[in-house]
Amino acid sequence: MKVPTYCAKVRHGARELPSIVTTLPASSAGSSSLVALPPWPALQVLLTGAGGFIGSHLAERLVHAGARVRAFVHYNSRNDRGLLEYVDDDVQAALEVVLGDLTDATMVRRAVADCHVVFHLGALIAIPYSYQAPRHFIDTNVIGTLNVLQACLEEHVLKVVHTSTSETYGSARYTPMDENHPLQGQSPYAASKIAADKLAESFYCSFDLPVATIRPFNAFGPRQSARAVIPTIISQALTGDTIRLGALTPVRDFTFVADTVAAFMKVAESPDTVGQVVNIGTGQGVTIGGLANMVLSMCSGQKYVIADQERFRPEKSEVLELLCNNTKAKALLGWEPQYTLLQGLQATFAYIQDYLHLYKTHIFTL
Repeated sequence: MKVPTYCAKVRHGARELPSIVTTLPASSAGSSSLVALPPWPALQVLLTGAGGFIGSHLAERLVHAGARVRAFVHYNSRNDRGLLEYVDDDVQAALEVVLGDLTDATMVRRAVADCHVVFHLGALIAIPYSYQAPRHFIDTNVIGTLNVLQACLEEHVLKVVHTSTSETYGSARYTPMDENHPLQGQSPYAASKIAADKLAESFYCSFDLPVATIRPFNAFGPRQSARAVIPTIISQALTGDTIRLGALTPVRDFTFVADTVAAFMKVAESPDTVGQVVNIGTGQGVTIGGLANMVLSMCSGQKYVIADQERFRPEKSEVLELLCNNTKAKALLGWEPQYTLLQGLQATFAYIQDYLHLYKTHIFTL
C-alpha cells in the first residue's frame, strides 16, 4: 500500500520555509519538494559536540566547504576546546567557538540564533560510564536534545541533523539491520539516545521541524579516545605485550570517520532526509577478537589478548551484533564508504603512534 504524502508550505513564526514533505514516520523517503540548501559558503552552521571525535572532523569539513561554523564546546575553566585543539590552525582560526552546556536552554538558544543549519552531535557517549551515572545521560542526551530542538524551532532553522547511534538497536534480531529494526535500550546510554531520537521524530511530526536523524555504526579514526575499542587496542599494543579488552565475540560494523563525516554532509544537503532516519555503516562486520588480530598484525613482537572481566558489560546489556544495512543511505544520499577497515586502521595506527602521549594505557578509560 502506498503511503500518502502531503506537501505544504510551512510557517515557523513569521518566516516561510520552502515546501516540506510530510510522510508517515515509519515510511521510507519518497520524493520531496523541499528545496536543497544553499551552498555552504552562504550558510551559518552550529555544530554541537564540536570538541568531540566526529565533531572535530565535521568542523574541519564544514570550514573547508566554506561554511561559517559556530562550534559549541562543553564549558571548562581551562578554555580547552577538546579535540579542536588538534585541528589545523587555519581551521581553528575560522571557527567561532562557544563554550556552554547543552542542559542550559538559554545558552543553547543563543548558540542557535542566526544559524541556518544545526548539526547536533553533543552527547555523553561512554557506555560504561552510563552504568554509573544514568541521570547525567538523561540530562545531557535527552534534556540537552530537547533544548536544541526547541531552539531550532523558535529560531526557524532550515535544517537540523540529529545524531543517533547504532546502539539504539541493541543486539541484532536480524542482519543486516535496517532503519525498521526494533529499538532496544540495553544500556542507560542507549535508552537516552532512543529518547533523544524520538524527541527529534516528535518535533518533525508535531511541529514540522525540518530534522533528519543520522544513525552511525561505530565510527573510528584519528583523534578517537581510548574509550573506544580501536584506540584501546592500538595504544595498548604500542606500549606493552598485553592487550586487555572486554568480550571478544561481539560483532561490530566499523566505519572510518572520513566516510561518516561525508554522510553527515550529505544528510544535511539532501532534501529527502527530512523526517527520516538514515543508517551509516559499511555492511561489513568483524568480531572484536578478529579486530584485535588485525591490529596486532601491524605490530612487531609477540602480543597477548586478554578478555578482562572488568571491561565486560553486564550480561543482558552486552550488544552481541551490530551490522548495518546501508541501502537507504545509498538510495537517498548516493553515499557509500570509500575506506576499507584496513585502510582506516592503518591511518588510525599512524595517528596514535604520533600522539601516544595522549593515551593512558595503564587504566581502563570509561
